[in-house]
Amino acid sequence: MIPNQFPLFKEVFALMIKDFRLEWRNRYALNGILLYVFCTIFICYIAFEVKSSVIAPETWNTVFWIILVFSAVNSIVKTFIQESSDRFYYYFQTCSPLSVIISKVFYNVFLMLLLSALAFLFYSLVLGNPLADIALFITTLLLGSLSFSIALSLISAIASKTGNASTLMVILGFPVIIPILLILIKLSEYALTGIENVQISNLILQLLGINLIMGSLTYLLFPYLWRS
Repeated sequence: MIPNQFPLFKEVFALMIKDFRLEWRNRYALNGILLYVFCTIFICYIAFEVKSSVIAPETWNTVFWIILVFSAVNSIVKTFIQESSDRFYYYFQTCSPLSVIISKVFYNVFLMLLLSALAFLFYSLVLGNPLADIALFITTLLLGSLSFSIALSLISAIASKTGNASTLMVILGFPVIIPILLILIKLSEYALTGIENVQISNLILQLLGINLIMGSLTYLLFPYLWRS
């Protein structure tokens, strides 16, 4: 149980439990995303004609992140768009805006970690695993899940206030995701080669800096979106 002297933590915990229960009740959304991931990987297996040999590491890396980016967008886009106006009104009366956005980000981080783990396991099983530094690649997956969750949660909140949320989600998400994706692909390339490089630390710091900026913007902007 969350102590009463920490109302923010109590609200975040309650909202996350609510999101998990809704997702479990309406499992078609999660199942649809998992089906997309598995089918895409299997199509890649057929297209590249992978049998006894492994595809080129550069191709392996590129295809994996393409699959994961589209999975992230499809899973996080519904964060605020699926919420009804009545539920938003209920949140407005009972919760603080900070509790709502933190719970959404944490929930999306958990969802992205689950999707990333399943995608990586199935992808490695079907298309092989050319990684030389698995620890670095797992770290990259963790940072990527956090980055996608923070950035796309805020964009979903902005898009939900318009009449054409899905289109605006794509327009706003593209310029934000590209810098993150470039860093993640570069880190993955170092994980494939296994060569120690000073650029690894710099890239991780850049990614953490982007997360800090996006987290600060989320903290500052969401209360205004909440009142609109």
